[in-house]
Amino acid sequence: MTNVAGAHGLEWDDLRYVLALHRAHTLSAAAEALASTHTTIGRRLRAIEERLGVRLFDRTPEGYVATPAGDDVARVAARLEEDVLALEARVLGRDVRLEGELRVATMEMLLRHHHALFASFVAKHPSVKLTVCASDREVSLVRREADVALRLTGAPPEGLVGRRVGRLEFAVYASRALARRVAREQGARHGESPPLAAFPWLGWDLRLGTPWLDGWLTQHAPGARIVARFDVATSAWRDLVAQGLGVHFLPTSEGDSDRGLARVSDVATEFGRDLWLLTLPELRTTPRVRAFLDHAAATLTEVERVGRARSEGGRELEAAREAELKRNRSRRSGRKSAKSNDSGKLSGRA
Repeated sequence: MTNVAGAHGLEWDDLRYVLALHRAHTLSAAAEALASTHTTIGRRLRAIEERLGVRLFDRTPEGYVATPAGDDVARVAARLEEDVLALEARVLGRDVRLEGELRVATMEMLLRHHHALFASFVAKHPSVKLTVCASDREVSLVRREADVALRLTGAPPEGLVGRRVGRLEFAVYASRALARRVAREQGARHGESPPLAAFPWLGWDLRLGTPWLDGWLTQHAPGARIVARFDVATSAWRDLVAQGLGVHFLPTSEGDSDRGLARVSDVATEFGRDLWLLTLPELRTTPRVRAFLDHAAATLTEVERVGRARSEGGRELEAAREAELKRNRSRRSGRKSAKSNDSGKLSGRA
């Protein structure tokens, strides 16, 4: 290994441990980043500090806080990491084989909706060893935590390249049973959705620091009551809503395809997000990366086209059903009126 600290014998592997702890602030989080254990991180840190003869971190109730010496070492480590990863990306970019390891990062919600994409890629390219990392945490492609990311974003971050392959729109959904119950309680006519404030709402745990829903409710559903809060992955909201606990925002592609759910609001366009395939510029010509980008782009573009057609067809069908219901109500009203007139005539004759 490269010796970067002269007489102290500090090596790149040592710097990785210091940098990981500097970023994560806890032994367990640093261990997760390095695929190690917290005991190993702690042992290596003590050995490094003894070798340098200086304390790199202060242990506090909030976690590990770097000392000035720790900040200095972490800055050097970050520069070295950037050089090492850039070199690695350039070397991998020259790989001409359609085989080898490929790591793709995405969200659990997207994996559940697009799992067929990964299955078809594996079937088409069996020599590529695919690993899919599904998490709500945004991985770093620059730090090579993945080769490709399927991500919801407004625009590609600086330093990455990619293509837009779809868009997710969001609306409020309830279980059909809950929607019917609230409609009855509010005296809503068939086909009409009760006011959003009439529904019980599900919200995020306040400790997560995501107050956007509370602000949105204040503006669009004043008086709405949040009956329960959760700290869960985004993919879990669909299940919570389906159980009838309350209403929440879901992607329309998920909510509209679930017969057990009912959309109770218009699409909230302010929450819509584009779906992007992203990678590093150095990797986009690597055969296995290019193969996945092309396959995913073709698959997801078709999924969006079919979904749009289904959505438009569904709205037309719903409109036709509503028109038929109105005609039926009109006919029933007409028959009742005719019977009433006939009864009046009979009474007059009597």
